[in-house]
Amino acid sequence: MQELLDIMRRLRAPDGCPWDKEQTHETLRPYLLEEAAEAADAVTSGNRLELAGELGDVLLQVAFHSVIGEEEGTFAYADVERSIVDKLVRRHPHVFGDVTAETSAEVLTNWQAIKTAEQGGKPRSAADRVPAALGALARETQAQKLAGRPKLPDDAGRLEALSVLQAAPPTEAGVAEALAAVVAWARGLGIDPEVALRARTHAALAALPDLLPDAL
Repeated sequence: MQELLDIMRRLRAPDGCPWDKEQTHETLRPYLLEEAAEAADAVTSGNRLELAGELGDVLLQVAFHSVIGEEEGTFAYADVERSIVDKLVRRHPHVFGDVTAETSAEVLTNWQAIKTAEQGGKPRSAADRVPAALGALARETQAQKLAGRPKLPDDAGRLEALSVLQAAPPTEAGVAEALAAVVAWARGLGIDPEVALRARTHAALAALPDLLPDAL
């Protein structure tokens, strides 16, 4: 990691790369989202060498933001690493402390209780708990979980989705309601709708012939 940080410092030096020197936390935001999405795609592809490369691109974003923070005097990479190390130790008292947790469900219950305590016990709005940058289907999935929307078995979920689709008006709101119903159906099946649609879209794009640069 030190070598990567040194390279980023060199790129942002006065005689470094003009493009790298111009970047800020804000201008890098789309690249952070893009690199994380490409890493997720590499997981789906099953190509582990590709995954290693894409994770390197994600790590570059960590280094880039860390060096910018270092220049601003707000934080450095050591703070980033210390933050996650402390969090992992703090939220795994069943490993690093004297708390007992025999199942994943108990671990998650403890995790949420610790997280709430870290925030001073103050309630957070649902909107604050679901990142706005998530894909729309992923965000709807989290919203349904927070709302306590029950998971329906396949037949019931499918029928509800069809019913909503048939009743939906031909408007943006109608399409949104239909998509939300499909998300609920997917949850009942134990399928992540964001991952499922990304895989389907990837396959559809891969089946298309090569496009000329101005095709879009």
